[in-house]
Amino acid sequence: MQRLFSNFAHGWPGNGLLLLRMLTAFALIHYGIVDLREAHQLVFTAPQIVAAGAGVLLLVGLWTPVTGALVAIAEVWIAFSRAGDPWIPIILATIGATLAMVGPGAWSIDARLFGRKHIDLPES
Repeated sequence: MQRLFSNFAHGWPGNGLLLLRMLTAFALIHYGIVDLREAHQLVFTAPQIVAAGAGVLLLVGLWTPVTGALVAIAEVWIAFSRAGDPWIPIILATIGATLAMVGPGAWSIDARLFGRKHIDLPES
């Protein structure tokens, strides 16, 4: 499972990844809720619901590479399937792909579940 993650950055890079995940997750959840309130057909709302669910997983840092790829796919789908300004979905797709490639950082559930373990061997 370690190969799925590029790193679990600590310090300033880890804090930056946490902020990036939080900002992306809040934007995905916000747009999902707004679209759910305004849309009248589930067909048009489905990619936003998928993206909002992925936003929740990004917020806690669970399955970040898979979730980031899912965000990228859903947001590209949203960008090309709707009329209007496509820049917000394109930016969110880019950030999702970036998180899929870089990894979650140290402040994530992924780091706790799949990060490097320190094993203390008793002296004999």
